[in-house]
Amino acid sequence: MSILDMVLNILTLGIPFSVALVLASTGEMFNQRSGVFNLGCEGIMAMGAFLAFLPPYFLKDTLGADAANLFGLAVAIGGGALLGVLFALVVVVFRAPQGIAGIGLQMLGVGTAGTLFRHFVGGVTGVDGIANLPIPFLSKLPVLGPILFDLNPVAYATFLLVPVSWYVLFKTPWGLKVRAVGTHPRAADTMGINVAAVRFQALAVGGAFAGLAGAYLSLCQAKMFADDIIAGRGFIAVALVYFGRWHPLGILGGSLLFSIAQSFQLSVQVWGIDFPYEFAVMLPYVLVIVVLSLARKANLHGPADLGKPYNREKRV
Repeated sequence: MSILDMVLNILTLGIPFSVALVLASTGEMFNQRSGVFNLGCEGIMAMGAFLAFLPPYFLKDTLGADAANLFGLAVAIGGGALLGVLFALVVVVFRAPQGIAGIGLQMLGVGTAGTLFRHFVGGVTGVDGIANLPIPFLSKLPVLGPILFDLNPVAYATFLLVPVSWYVLFKTPWGLKVRAVGTHPRAADTMGINVAAVRFQALAVGGAFAGLAGAYLSLCQAKMFADDIIAGRGFIAVALVYFGRWHPLGILGGSLLFSIAQSFQLSVQVWGIDFPYEFAVMLPYVLVIVVLSLARKANLHGPADLGKPYNREKRV
């Protein structure tokens, strides 16, 4: 196999791998831009993956495969949004420490999804899921065709959501409110912005994105559900928000970088290259640590009030 073939194979695998990370990281970006740090992304993704799996598994014959898959995506998005609202209730209304509440949400989501799966399904079982949708003519292009134009419909939608998220965050009144309550909530409050309402909305949006990310893993990538299907992607998504400097395009770049590194380590094992297996598995995670270390040296600063509960009755 030539070097060019190796590169093309890595990219062909890496870009689909990035979809779940792009979705989860973009949702976490909205959370953090509003001033809320959500470590529970992993739990929301796990619940999204489980909820998306149920309709195709139980209702395929009743609704038809396509309708069951769409229903699964909708349930995952709605379930993720509800978990985002639940998290908002805990950290915005009750002002619980965001880090501890996030770990609690992570444990709740992963534990609940695994328990319900074993109760209602029992064991690892596959579903047809959502197949790739090659774009006519473009998918036949040399080099770029198989990499960019032979993807899953959810993948196409994800990459379209990146510029949409940029526009919403930086070009709409709601995006301005989100950035305002994350940077200086007291000033936003004096301007008539309901800080709690905006944070509830941002966390609902972030939860919906994370739920869809989990649904992509169970319906589009693995086409099954298992306890470890998320495999730490929720925590990687939180790190990628820092890497991307709270900007959708930066997050996209970080997600692609991590996913290509993951694809490389898988390809190394398949090709039988004389390279220690353990180091290949470590590579993507080491890459994230190195990038975050460099970002820290670059004096990276996020939203000024990130992680701080807002109490309008407390004067400073």
